[in-house]
Amino acid sequence: MPSNARYLLLLAMLSPPPAVSATVVQRCEAANGHITFTTLSCIAGESASLQDVRPSPSSSNKALLPEAEARETPSMKINNREPVVIGQTEENCANLISPQERRKAIINQRIVAGMSRQDVESALGKPDRISARNSTTSYRYGAKPGRSAQVEVEFDEKGCSTGKAKSRTAKSPQ
Repeated sequence: MPSNARYLLLLAMLSPPPAVSATVVQRCEAANGHITFTTLSCIAGESASLQDVRPSPSSSNKALLPEAEARETPSMKINNREPVVIGQTEENCANLISPQERRKAIINQRIVAGMSRQDVESALGKPDRISARNSTTSYRYGAKPGRSAQVEVEFDEKGCSTGKAKSRTAKSPQ
């Protein structure tokens, strides 16, 4: 009898391991298209389907999921858009003057060549009149308290101020 036990032990050690059976997981798809694989049950409102997970035919023991079919759900919108770089300035006049010069000019209500329309409006407020001719745009500001003269600012086709603001002194009544 002891020889049978040794024989069985030797046979068990030399024989290949038994085939690992497939595991079943649930594929849960939410209404917004989010997909979750779980061995537990799906959340209420999610559509569930059973998926067989089979071991890899290689020597590793990592389980692989079958390839899912590609389909578009009603809530998914596929847009072919350019990637957006976060932190990139989209302003056309960004490199004409430094941020320090721009800030100082806005605080002192001065106009410097290279300021954008938004910078000029930050410094002087909304213009009283806007006129466009060919590829240039002009902002006109009337005389107001704290500003003794009319101011005109011209912008090029990119929206950058072309030079210092032109002041026109108000005519005195005669």
